[in-house]
Amino acid sequence: MSNQLEDPRLTAAGLFAEAFQGLNQRFAQQLERYRLSGVEFEVLMRLARSPMQRLRMTDLAGQTSLSTSGCTRVVDRMDRDGLVRREACDTDRRSSYAVITETGMARLNEVLPGHLELIQQWFTGLLTPAQLDTTLDSLRRIRDAVHPCATAGTEETSSVGAA
Repeated sequence: MSNQLEDPRLTAAGLFAEAFQGLNQRFAQQLERYRLSGVEFEVLMRLARSPMQRLRMTDLAGQTSLSTSGCTRVVDRMDRDGLVRREACDTDRRSSYAVITETGMARLNEVLPGHLELIQQWFTGLLTPAQLDTTLDSLRRIRDAVHPCATAGTEETSSVGAA
């Protein structure tokens, strides 16, 4: 039993979870100042970085931590706030798109400088360029294995799908 407790896989998973939680706490504090939740920020980022700054609702749900119904609720709330809008799909009446609005882009542009500073201070700036490249490759490999829908609806999956 004690050999299992010393297993480096437990250490790797624990360190990853602790790093993720620490970063998310710092991000949440910053986003709160801009009246955005973490998931709203994620939606804005996904839309802003997608072709034509829009995604089908099903693809947006697949790219985020949201269920289809959760995605609908978040997009509806963001639509009421003027950050995104819905557009009907020309080819499929059952589908609709979430599209970032000018107001949504303006809010995102307000948030990004401070957000990038936090990323630099608490993540990328702690790594050498070679370590960062290796980390990005590793994270993409893990993401593609555990969350294959994370790049749904994008044309270029190597960078666009990464939030």
